[in-house]
Amino acid sequence: MAMLLGKKIGMTQVYDESGRMTPVTVLQAGPCTILQVKTPEADGYCALQMGFGEVKASRVKKPLAGHAQKANASVKHFVREWRLDKPAAEEYAAGSQLGVQLFADVKYVDVRGISKGKGYAGVMKRHHFGGFPGSHGTERKHRSSGSISSFGSDRGHGGNLKKGKRMAGRMGGENVTSRNHKLVMVDQENNLLVVKGAVPGPTGGYVEIRTAKTKK
Repeated sequence: MAMLLGKKIGMTQVYDESGRMTPVTVLQAGPCTILQVKTPEADGYCALQMGFGEVKASRVKKPLAGHAQKANASVKHFVREWRLDKPAAEEYAAGSQLGVQLFADVKYVDVRGISKGKGYAGVMKRHHFGGFPGSHGTERKHRSSGSISSFGSDRGHGGNLKKGKRMAGRMGGENVTSRNHKLVMVDQENNLLVVKGAVPGPTGGYVEIRTAKTKK
């Protein structure tokens, strides 16, 4: 399975041979530096730790600098660890770099990122509630959530508020995985991946890219 870290550059559009327009997202994928290769003997499990993006020298913490120095690499801004089914010490080495060439034969990818934060939102925006009627006695409660608990909604367990009740609250800013994006183009010279559709997060946000799990 191909795996890389990257950054969302933005959205644009491309045209196929028949002239049909396709909305796409451009991702800068790598080059990623392998910071550590974890093995069952040393760490108890198999994993590959990689980093992407440089950190200003004034913001480097000494523990992170020491960890990166073991791999003869600089401190990275975006670091993630990927679990593996088998040891990868023979295939990968700490300090080596991975690029978009990993996706040369891949057709579909999954992209994981942090969605845009929307702040505190009501139930109509957050959960698509219909709201109250516009007339018939409704007064200054058109976007209200209505009743939040009752005995009838969970008979035999009391009239308390039930877990998971959809209410107003903080919206966005969550880890979201967008699946099965068609890989339109791989630009190895500029380390770019062009995928069909929109991916989570704002322009400039960091993302994780991997081969699609569910697409056959």
